[in-house]
Amino acid sequence: MDTQEIMQIALDLAKMDRLPEDSAIHVHGKDISKVLMCIDVEQATISLARELGCDAIIAHHPIGKAYINFYKVLDRHIEFMLNAGIDRSIAEEALKELKERVELRAHTSIYSHVVAYAEKVKMPLINIHLPCDELMRQAILARLNSSKIDKVKDIALSVEQIDEFKHAYTRVRVVHGSEDAKVNRYMLVVAAGTNGGYSIAKAYFENGYDTVIYLHVSPEDLARIKASNLRGNLVILGHLAGDSLGMNKLADELMKKGLEVVKLGIIE
Repeated sequence: MDTQEIMQIALDLAKMDRLPEDSAIHVHGKDISKVLMCIDVEQATISLARELGCDAIIAHHPIGKAYINFYKVLDRHIEFMLNAGIDRSIAEEALKELKERVELRAHTSIYSHVVAYAEKVKMPLINIHLPCDELMRQAILARLNSSKIDKVKDIALSVEQIDEFKHAYTRVRVVHGSEDAKVNRYMLVVAAGTNGGYSIAKAYFENGYDTVIYLHVSPEDLARIKASNLRGNLVILGHLAGDSLGMNKLADELMKKGLEVVKLGIIE
């Protein structure tokens, strides 16, 4: 198997017809039979992969050019909001602050080091972000859709039946609102680059959704939500558990196709 085939398997699983900007083949490789799979990749990870006899590394989070272009996949928030019945003008305004913040942050990054090291030691390296996040979104949504969701706490009970969330050190938390509040309409807001923060939660709360589900939220955004007295419930699921779920879905498929997968730091 080669790096292009691995990437195509991920795209096919996620039902994506093009490579999203937050995913990339950074160092091409072929004749791959054993890979190291991880959430984040560092120089030491590459050295470890060589020691373990791996032919390539599959990382999750964006690095290199994928990190610089990461802000482009945030437009998926607009797609989600449009599908949820929110006007385009509201959706675009809600995303504006987040997208600018993420794009500016990329300019502070020394984004070339890990990729350059992999090139020097000739270690094939790819990162697959949005496709794996979409696999995670589909799995969580399937679980929620098959569960009886009456109150906010039922969301936590449902998601924590999934192994990666069950085995995580973090717990699903209701960080705004009440776990005993009745759920009329909820929105799972994951697989859009990163969480929508204050402005996107606000857009959902003010347009018919009483409950929003993120993987995580920053303390600053949560403080803004609380200070604004927004009426609604915000549930956070857990970053590592969610990322692990998506990566495990990909790993399962790769192993079915005969690839040996060594996992590093991934919850199972």
